[in-house]
Amino acid sequence: MQNRIFLSPPHMGGDELKYVKEAFDSNYIAPLGEFVNRFENSISNYTGAKSALALSSGTAAIHLALRVLGIKQGDKVLASTFTFIGSVAPIIYQNAEPVFVDSDNSWNADPNLVEDAIKKEKPKAFIVTHLYGQSADIKSIAQICQRYGVVLIEDAAESLGAKFENKHTGRYGRFGIYSFNGNKIITTSGGGMLISDDERDIEYAKKLSTQAREPKLWYEHTEIGYNYRMSNILAAIGVGQMEVLDKRIARKREIFEIYKNALSDIDEIEWMPEIDGSFGNRWLTTMSLKESNPFKVIEALSKENIESRPLWKPMHLQKIFKDAKFYGTGVSEALFNSGVCLPSPTALGDKEIEDIASIIRRSVCNSN
Repeated sequence: MQNRIFLSPPHMGGDELKYVKEAFDSNYIAPLGEFVNRFENSISNYTGAKSALALSSGTAAIHLALRVLGIKQGDKVLASTFTFIGSVAPIIYQNAEPVFVDSDNSWNADPNLVEDAIKKEKPKAFIVTHLYGQSADIKSIAQICQRYGVVLIEDAAESLGAKFENKHTGRYGRFGIYSFNGNKIITTSGGGMLISDDERDIEYAKKLSTQAREPKLWYEHTEIGYNYRMSNILAAIGVGQMEVLDKRIARKREIFEIYKNALSDIDEIEWMPEIDGSFGNRWLTTMSLKESNPFKVIEALSKENIESRPLWKPMHLQKIFKDAKFYGTGVSEALFNSGVCLPSPTALGDKEIEDIASIIRRSVCNSN
């Protein structure tokens, strides 16, 4: 049996270990030091955001955004249903009420449903997810939120480097967040980033992320905070990863094209679209099947020691959110029942990707 091929494993660029050694040599191992500042600055410079805050996870970044906004019990927060639970769990942390909105044919949040839900539910904020590295129709969504006075938080955990009309995802809302989990397009092993053009918001989030300590010689606290800061060691990895981000995006996009070309004659395969005006990072290559059972594809790949997964199970279908309000047309549920995330490691060669496509072909064709 061949060595396991993972869905989206880490891919180091070469300088990460050098930077980690520099951090060790400086003895700044704790959550402060040169590399935390350098990593934050690299994200700010890359995206154009005025401020960035390096944190322990993307979920922590969303939680801090809600805290800064003062979201509390009794408030409603709109969220994409077709996403990972880390996008929406912070709503529950704040004892607020989640309201979910479905996808349209872009697979991302449907702006029409967003407007309908906002008018009826009057939420304080909307957490929109840019799914699988592809930009949502974020300009339309931002305009809707502005029209009704709803604060927009962009969950760009999967879409670092993706753009809409040449503006980075994460930059249309009051807050944007990125994730550097081990499977993301670049990684710090675990970590996240909160960005904003409001430097006061980021300063307050920074205070909250360091146990809300007051600026005193002793430990003084007037509110509850969290231990959410990224360590200098992990930030050193991030500095090295940022140096190869554009190469990783280019390779992810190449992987998508290899799969698409290799399977172009199979009519029942539909690929996640890239909407007009957008540029995705293609973090994962994803497809849906019109007739075949996607779990047969997953099983066929698994037999060859190759990892693949279903698309996200929508949040409104999760038992823990069974009582949550949902505005939808069934698009995300249909995608969950028909879709597959394909292995997309940037270190794999073209021939290996083509071999995986051949396994997919046999599985799909034999099931019909």
